[in-house]
Amino acid sequence: QVQVVESGGGLVQAGGSLRLSCAASGNILSINAMGWYRQAPGKQRELVARISSGGDTNYADSVKGRFTISRDNAKNTVYLQMNSLKPEDTAVYYCRATLRVVAQISHDYWGQGTQVTVSS
Repeated sequence: QVQVVESGGGLVQAGGSLRLSCAASGNILSINAMGWYRQAPGKQRELVARISSGGDTNYADSVKGRFTISRDNAKNTVYLQMNSLKPEDTAVYYCRATLRVVAQISHDYWGQGTQVTVSS
């Protein structure tokens, strides 16, 4: 019954900001990592940002300096603050949670995606 649910997508003008949220719920023993991926029309899905259980972060070169990933471990929630948005940021954004639900084995769980559209 594990669920990963995103929210916060929408339509904004270039230069604007959005804050995405992703909450994992269910029979979760621990979280190994959580991250954001995106997929634009005609493009492959790519990593946007990732944060480990220890707080280490990684960003795609295209979003460094503009996006910030953070987490609230108590709420099993990860956030993506997106500033200085560009039309090329337009994509469906997916949350991925690497969760331990049984013993020492972790599995990946994906959210349904949230649309981010940046107009010029």
